[in-house]
Amino acid sequence: MDHEQLAALRRDLHRHPEPAWCEYRTTSRIVEEVERIGVDELRVGPELLDGDARMAVPDGETLGRWRERAREAGAREDVLDQCAGGFTGALATVDGGDGPTVALRVDIDALPITEADDRTHAPARAGFRSGTEGYMHACGHDAHAAIGIGVLEAVVESDFAGTFKLLFQPAEEVIGGGRAVAESGVLDDLDQLLALHIGLDHPTGEVVAGVNGFLAVRQFEANFRGESAHAGGHPAAGRDAVQALATAVQNLHAIRRHEDGATRVNAGVVSGGTASNIVPESATLEGEVRGETTALMEYMSDRAESVVTHAAGMHGCESELATLAEAPSAESDAALADVVYAVAEGVEGVDSVVHSAPLGGSEDATYLMERVQERGGRASFVGVGTDHPGGHHTPTFDVDERSLAIGVDVLAGAIEQLG
Repeated sequence: MDHEQLAALRRDLHRHPEPAWCEYRTTSRIVEEVERIGVDELRVGPELLDGDARMAVPDGETLGRWRERAREAGAREDVLDQCAGGFTGALATVDGGDGPTVALRVDIDALPITEADDRTHAPARAGFRSGTEGYMHACGHDAHAAIGIGVLEAVVESDFAGTFKLLFQPAEEVIGGGRAVAESGVLDDLDQLLALHIGLDHPTGEVVAGVNGFLAVRQFEANFRGESAHAGGHPAAGRDAVQALATAVQNLHAIRRHEDGATRVNAGVVSGGTASNIVPESATLEGEVRGETTALMEYMSDRAESVVTHAAGMHGCESELATLAEAPSAESDAALADVVYAVAEGVEGVDSVVHSAPLGGSEDATYLMERVQERGGRASFVGVGTDHPGGHHTPTFDVDERSLAIGVDVLAGAIEQLG
């Protein structure tokens, strides 16, 4: 694909953002492109996912609403049927004969963010701003999918020897899709795995051959149950769930940090109560803990659970804690990063190559990396820099489309070299 075709595909995907497990139209569009190129096998939705391992799946009403929206936006009916129930995503396989099995993972979901609409924002100015208010590709997954298609076409047209698998993974933003793919077993035959992310505060023309510093993460929901009462007439008769929640929030942030590495905690969403004159009988907290290693994340998680339980008990309430989503830590294999580094040095438009740099966040590609490495394979998370006027997960995020061709050339070149 030339630059104009890559940019056009990315812009088409950008206009139609879809959140985790609702990527119906996105999957349909990917299927169209894969079939145009031609592959030996194409799996869609439930054919590449362990349904029991999916996390953070929306309710049926939400899934149905997004499926209908995708239909109205031109999604193919056969693909919608394959993706029923939110089983989105695709896996394309190219059989190039004897040789190693190499895969590239790209993610495809968007975020619940309202995109900027002023003239300084390039998508608004050029007419490809999100057409779905309240949602946008604010992390570059539209670019990831377009680069993936470009890589597929390049590999098909090359002398690659071996088997190439291209995974379009759903539900990364909620840390919900990586485990479902890993536990399905569709990548258990891999010798090498590359995963892609664009930007990450690296400029256009810079490539990170092996991203490290993944924080293991666990997202949780805590529900507090008390007893309502008249706040004026009989306040002592109530058991205040919001008071228990407030105690939990304060003490979550007081969890002692660990000498073995970085840890994080955040109470992101809190809600409770029904009226100012009623002692609240229920309250809910959504939060997360992270750690530089999976063990450090578990340390934070254990203490968060203790905080929630005791905060509820202090105020005569009960609590329940449920994991919403989680992902382990991982490390890129230096030997595989060496291959990416050597290829990137010769790619037009690349003016800086970094062997390793920290992510400083979390990613569910770590499930796939860990799965491959446990079975004797190698994995590396590749960063392709792009100038972005706003940070990731902000209304003004955008990508420099010059980075699309760089991403294709670096990744396709590395895959061909591995084959």
